[in-house]
Amino acid sequence: MTDTQKFYLFNMTNGKKKLGYGTDPDDAYYVLSLRLDKQELAQVIKDEYTRLPQRDLQKVVKLLG
Repeated sequence: MTDTQKFYLFNMTNGKKKLGYGTDPDDAYYVLSLRLDKQELAQVIKDEYTRLPQRDLQKVVKLLG
């Protein structure tokens, strides 16, 4: 991962979160679209995300779905 890529934590309709990474939120959502099947991606709320510093990844592991 380069310095220009960042982590984004996207909200899901089921209350969980999905972790994406990219140069911006749209890029991170696109990367998620490559990783997830259509049903999973449909649960990701594209416009509801939080930028997440790498050092905080361990704090959110239990929220991931």
